[in-house]
Amino acid sequence: MRSARFRQGLLRRLLPLLLLLAPLAACATAGANGPEAFEPTDPGDPNEALNREVFDFNLALDDAVILPVARAYRAAVPEFARVRIRRFLENLEEPRVLANNLLQGRLEDAGHTTLRFVFNSTAGLGGLFDVATDWGIARRTGDFGQTLYVWGIADSPYLVLPIAGPSTVRDTIGLVGDGFLNPLNWLIPFEANIGRGVVAGIDLREQNIESLDALRRESLDFYARLRSVWRQRRAAELRSAIVGAAEPNEGLDVLQDPGAAAPAEPPASGDPRAAAPPPGAAAAPGGAQPLSSAALRRRSSAASRSGPPSRRIVVNSARREASSLIAPVR
Repeated sequence: MRSARFRQGLLRRLLPLLLLLAPLAACATAGANGPEAFEPTDPGDPNEALNREVFDFNLALDDAVILPVARAYRAAVPEFARVRIRRFLENLEEPRVLANNLLQGRLEDAGHTTLRFVFNSTAGLGGLFDVATDWGIARRTGDFGQTLYVWGIADSPYLVLPIAGPSTVRDTIGLVGDGFLNPLNWLIPFEANIGRGVVAGIDLREQNIESLDALRRESLDFYARLRSVWRQRRAAELRSAIVGAAEPNEGLDVLQDPGAAAPAEPPASGDPRAAAPPPGAAAAPGGAQPLSSAALRRRSSAASRSGPPSRRIVVNSARREASSLIAPVR
């Protein structure tokens, strides 16, 4: 009886994880059958055609369901209560962070994570209050995709998951591994784990209502811009897994690009650089800020590509778009 109950519980936990792996098989099929139909604009995104289809689905779902729910959540739940919910959910993830810290050989970070979980679970009233950060013990990163990176799987194709959004093949496998590494997932009922994930997703969307909407509004190609920003942030998280490395992503917003160059000082009015366009830049009509050749190629590719309107988003902030798209991606 106990064995049958265990197998049933295991299958119920595996089902959503297997659904996340389904796009991997689709990527293999798309890569084998569709190279002539669509030429990727980025070598790290060989399955861009499929990824854009999933991205359009996610945008439609966000517009119809997720964003309205996030707005309602913000309107109905006071900020103090939302922060308490967020801290509680983050505290439930500390055992997963601890397990990955140990697998990566980050013993000091593992000690900090252990202290965080103990302090926040006791003095922080079950994690409702992040007293550990107030006491100088900042939250560490740690997921199984990061662990695979430390173990030598450095490069992985970009992948867009249904609902979950940007990822890579390596990080999708890591997501499955994280589901098993957190011992609390085995102690909490399956339905409660699903509810926890839903609340966490709504809370994350609520935190980024303005920033994500601005990113979408100001992007020449929202797909390419979000891909660039996500990669830069993920690269910062992966670098933090190297023993002895600093924490470059601490305090960053989820949509903040840590690899974007800081704005340069404007040249003096008499400086000839003020009037000269950068090398390789084409002149923009109407006296607008010139775009780099890389940005022009991306805009041309997006404009000529048939499909849903979200692939050809054109806005006024060309300068910021060009800056993001030419930022180095690790």
